[in-house]
Amino acid sequence: MAGPRLDVAVVGAGVVGLAVARELAGRGARVAVFERTGIGAGASGVQPGGVRQQWGTPIACRLARESAGFWADADERLDARVPLGFRRCGYLFLAHSAETLARLAANVAVQHAEGIPSRIVSPAEAAGLVPGLHTAGVAGGAWCAEDGYFDRPQGVVESFAQGLDVRLQDVRALDELEAGAIVVAAGADTTALLPGLQIEREDRWLFYSDPIAERLLEPLVVSAERRFAAKQLGDGRVLASDLGARGDDSQRGDWRANVRAAIDDLLPRLTYVDFRLLVRGEYDVTPDHQPLLGEVEPGVWVAAGFSGHGFMIAPAVARIMADAIVDGARDEALTVLGPARFVENRPVPEPQLV
Repeated sequence: MAGPRLDVAVVGAGVVGLAVARELAGRGARVAVFERTGIGAGASGVQPGGVRQQWGTPIACRLARESAGFWADADERLDARVPLGFRRCGYLFLAHSAETLARLAANVAVQHAEGIPSRIVSPAEAAGLVPGLHTAGVAGGAWCAEDGYFDRPQGVVESFAQGLDVRLQDVRALDELEAGAIVVAAGADTTALLPGLQIEREDRWLFYSDPIAERLLEPLVVSAERRFAAKQLGDGRVLASDLGARGDDSQRGDWRANVRAAIDDLLPRLTYVDFRLLVRGEYDVTPDHQPLLGEVEPGVWVAAGFSGHGFMIAPAVARIMADAIVDGARDEALTVLGPARFVENRPVPEPQLV
C-alpha cells in the first residue's frame, strides 16, 4: 500500500461502509474504502430507498429514530449534487386479524418509548390515508407519517462517497490492509474475511412497472399476512413485492400471482399496472434479522448482517462506529448487537420485517 499508514481501512463501498468512512474522515481520521467492484455495486445498488422508523425492538427503533433526523436533511448534510428527493409519504402496515393488530400495537408501544410518532389506525382511518384502499377484511393498521422514500437512493450512496479515498481492490485477507483499525462492511461477503459470523445471503425480488404519470399510491402499504408490499416511487414507477419470494426466479409466476391477488383484494386501482420488470436484490441476513455491530478482535470491527435495513440506519451506525474507533466510546448498540450475542444465546429477534 502506497503512502502513509491508514488510521482505518473500511472494506465495502455500500451505503454502510461509505457512511462509516465519511464519519471517520469528518473526525480527522485517515481512512480509505476498499471495494472489489464499485460504489454501491452490491445490495446498496439494488434497493428502493425506503426509510422507516416502525420496528419492534428498542434497539432497532433507536437506530432508526437517530437516522431519521439525518435523512430529513440529507441534501444539505451530504452536499448532494442533485436533489435526493426524500418524501415523507408514510408507511402503513395492515392487519387482517386481531392477533396481527395486537402485534402491531405492541410494536407501536415500543416505538413510542423511543419517541417515534407512529399510531394504530382503524380500517376507516387507513382508507383515508391510502385513497383507493379496500378495507374489507382489514382489522386495522399501524401508521407513521414520517416514514418515506428517496427518489434517488443510488444518488444517496454516491453522495456518501464524495471526497472519500475509494480504492478498487479485491481484499482476500485482512493482513493485506495496513491500518490501525479495520471495519468490514461487506454485506453477505463479510464472512469471507471474518469466517464464523452468522451471516447468510438471501435473494429478494422486486417487481417494477414502467413510469406512470398518474399518482396511484403515495404511502407504502405492507400486508405481512398477504406477503405483499407496494409503493409508487417519485419517478412514477410502481414497486410491488411478494415478501415471501426467495431463491432463483423460477417461481416468478407464483410471485406475480400473489402480487396480483393482493392488489385485487387491497389496491384495485393498481389492477392495470403492468409489472414487467423483476429485479433481484439481496439481504445479508442474521438469525435474528438484526445487524452485527462491534469488535470481532482487537482493531477489527464488523458492520454487516443488516437483513435489508442497512440503508435506513446507516447514519446511526456510522456515528456509533466512529465514536468507538476514534473516541473509545461504546454505545449500547455494540453490546446488544455485538457479534458474540449468538454464542451467548442472547438474540434480539425483530418482529416487524419486510
